[in-house]
Amino acid sequence: MIRSTSFIAVSLVLLVVATALAVEVDPQLPSYSAVSGVSGNLKSVGSDTLNNLMTLWSEGFRTKYPGVKIAVEGKGSSTAPPALIEGTAQFGPMSREIKPKEVDSFEKKFGYKPSVIRVAIDSLAVFVNKDNPIECLSLKQLDGIFSKTRKSGEKDIKTWGDLGLKGEWADKPISLYGRNSASGTYAYFKDVALFQGDYKDGVKEQPGSSAVVQGVATDRYAMGYSGVGYKTADVKIVPLSSKEGGKCFDGDAENAYSGDYPLARFLYIYFNKKPSQPLDPLMTEFIRYVFSKEGQQVVVKDGFYPVSWALAEEDIKKLGIR
Repeated sequence: MIRSTSFIAVSLVLLVVATALAVEVDPQLPSYSAVSGVSGNLKSVGSDTLNNLMTLWSEGFRTKYPGVKIAVEGKGSSTAPPALIEGTAQFGPMSREIKPKEVDSFEKKFGYKPSVIRVAIDSLAVFVNKDNPIECLSLKQLDGIFSKTRKSGEKDIKTWGDLGLKGEWADKPISLYGRNSASGTYAYFKDVALFQGDYKDGVKEQPGSSAVVQGVATDRYAMGYSGVGYKTADVKIVPLSSKEGGKCFDGDAENAYSGDYPLARFLYIYFNKKPSQPLDPLMTEFIRYVFSKEGQQVVVKDGFYPVSWALAEEDIKKLGIR
């Protein structure tokens, strides 16, 4: 798997410039104009992280095409490839890159690989209760907190005192919240923050990102991870460092685009397109909407970070869409 932080850093020239004060949609993105002859049904099956985005895009798209019906199901990224292979969904949103074995299963069925577009950027956030005084964590510390194998070599971190907190926090066990194994967020966090190790048995696995944040909000001594777009006023995001003793960076747009935030990643939509044939018109128009000004404004509205027109155009050209 390609480390998403490196991928984003390399792709920096393609990304819209953002500041810590505001996230602006690339002015070069085209406004969406409806076309005639678009009708039918779409179904999306996949990532819970992208569930809100897919729903908001669907609602916006249907204002252009009231006769189109779109169903969105978000139970985890691992549900996307089987749905595409079985033909029960046209779109498979994923918060991680598709795995080689998933590509192999798709290619075995169809004789070619699935197509993909990069639709947004997410900072996978580490949340604590809003009253928690922790100021910074390294990836190694996250490994010590969440992993029972601790492949980074970090010690086993069990209490807030192990992280240097004092007073009432010192002897309190860290209550851990995470996603279930069907989630791309689970897999990504395991790959990067756990150094491909194994989660501790005590991690409370949640069916969705909002459930993780809700758990952390109501559990004073909790820590959990999910997409930055799920932040509420009852939790705070901990700045992270890629190296022990290194500078910690907030998970804002500027640090996500630069690659300084170590848990930044692309969000994807996978789908089935025969290489020798044009994409279905309904799917084509939905993709054009996602990559429009309106579509990327939805990304900002949902708390994620937009892609630039240069990056969108790169993906569009690969599909032969104009």
